[in-house]
Amino acid sequence: MITYAASFGNTTLDKINKYGKREEIGKLLGEMDAISVRDKNSYNIVNELTGKKPSTNLDPVLMFDYMSSGLVPEIRLKEKYMLLYAYNGRISKKEAKKIKEVAVSRGLKLYSIGGAQPYADKFINCTPFEVLAYFREAECIVTDTFHGSIFSIINKKPFVTLVRKSENNSYGNEEKLTYLLESLQLENRVIYDIIDIDSALNKTIDYGLTDGIIVKERENTINYLKSNI
Repeated sequence: MITYAASFGNTTLDKINKYGKREEIGKLLGEMDAISVRDKNSYNIVNELTGKKPSTNLDPVLMFDYMSSGLVPEIRLKEKYMLLYAYNGRISKKEAKKIKEVAVSRGLKLYSIGGAQPYADKFINCTPFEVLAYFREAECIVTDTFHGSIFSIINKKPFVTLVRKSENNSYGNEEKLTYLLESLQLENRVIYDIIDIDSALNKTIDYGLTDGIIVKERENTINYLKSNI
């Protein structure tokens, strides 16, 4: 019984201790034959609760070359657009308004996927592989999700990721996102305030460097799976 690229999300050691789950989770983790995680926060939890160092591996979406697989359809679009990928309720009206302003300043329409957003010109309801097609055709992307960042990366697109801190009772996303982007040398895609969206989008991305890291980490992941299956 093993895990592969698992994550505790925004659950931290402090939260586990607060709710009295340390012993229970530690016992269950100890019954695993091998543990693989996808972020530093999850690594620290497993290491602390079991005394063992788990493997750190790529998210499965980064392991497979979807964009060359023939699975992603062609889509025909008459206009250029900025893509906003976020869940319902996560993008405030203030954030959506600023994103729309930036899209307009660049001569772009604003499309949303994942959830309908204020100020978007169009909400795209589509299949999983069509999602990747819309990422591929976008001029640039704004997201506050882990996989929205990954979809941008595998399409080598200009993007920014809005990172939210896990403070008080808010549902943050920093635990997974900061590690993902730092590990792929993409720290300059992170913004903590929507006011910084325009300057972040103007920063260049060295996808040659990122691709080299992904190739190496794919080898590490395959070795982990072969060793434990």
